[in-house]
Amino acid sequence: MGQSSGKLAHWLAFYMCKGLGIKTLLALSTNYSLGSLFDLPHDKLLQLGLTANQASNLLNTNWQQVSHYEQLIAQQGITVVCIFDALYPEDLRQIASAPLLLFCRGDVSLLSTPQIAIVGSRNATPTGLEIASEFAYELTLAGITVTSGMARGIDGAAHKGSLAGTGKTIAVLGTGVDIYYPKRHKLLTDQVLESGLLVSEFLPGAAAHAHNFPRRNRIISGLSLGVLIVEAEIKSGSLITVRYALEQNKEVFAVPGSIKNPLAQASHFLIKQGAKLVENVADILDEVSFTYDNNVCNKEQPIQANSQCEVLNSIGFEVTSVDDIVRRAQWPIDKVLSRLLDLELDDQIERVLDGYIKLSAGR
Repeated sequence: MGQSSGKLAHWLAFYMCKGLGIKTLLALSTNYSLGSLFDLPHDKLLQLGLTANQASNLLNTNWQQVSHYEQLIAQQGITVVCIFDALYPEDLRQIASAPLLLFCRGDVSLLSTPQIAIVGSRNATPTGLEIASEFAYELTLAGITVTSGMARGIDGAAHKGSLAGTGKTIAVLGTGVDIYYPKRHKLLTDQVLESGLLVSEFLPGAAAHAHNFPRRNRIISGLSLGVLIVEAEIKSGSLITVRYALEQNKEVFAVPGSIKNPLAQASHFLIKQGAKLVENVADILDEVSFTYDNNVCNKEQPIQANSQCEVLNSIGFEVTSVDDIVRRAQWPIDKVLSRLLDLELDDQIERVLDGYIKLSAGR
């Protein structure tokens, strides 16, 4: 099959050319029209600085495969943003190994909005999920887009919290943007597509592979002003995102937790290393160079009477059983249950599987 014409075909051909990296293309683009490279003979490509393998691979481009992906992109309504395009986010352009192409579905304008990434464990606690969702919700109300990776646990909670706010959320996928992964997030993925944005550096149809996900983490941090880690173990993959953030000179935020919770290990380690301990969204907004509405963080304080409530004072930010609450408060069980209902209706506490948890003071 002969060469396909058009800019998209050329970008796809460069993307699929083995050994031809972004640095080489950027260097060549300063003096040459990249589309003209396909018309040059092998010896001329060598003179331009390409290696023999790069030149051979470029000249042997499988244009039938390029055409196949062009059709997939058109059928799925995918927008392809190249690193040379004005739509390509500047913060991402500056990172090492920036992706040549971004395959996007949804509101592409979100790429240029200020973003905070929220990451953490796939096996988060109910408290961690709530914290991630609450931070995401309030960040979107402050005009910030929340970026995460659509994984189970903290990622999913961050996207859900964003959707409950303004809906401004970006999911950076480790598959093609036309693939549902994990399968349990099919509905969530569709909801993000409606008001947010799905992004991937992988070709349409690309399946999930273990090595894809660490790679996509550099994009999550690269798009963002900073990264918030909620719950994760020391050896968690979330720390890969944090490492990229540090390399990219981005802010790192960490939510502390109980010293008895193994999922607090990563946050505590990062705080010791200089990450900012955060208790509310204002702690994040104070650090990033972004103008926001202060009213989103100045919520009405809980009434003074609650600070004197023995039942409320008997409940921690970790799950507290009813038996523990009765023992600590030293109230009759019927009176405790009645007060728990009042506190729950007042959004002071939340009922979970094994008891109750105290909600943040600013909620």
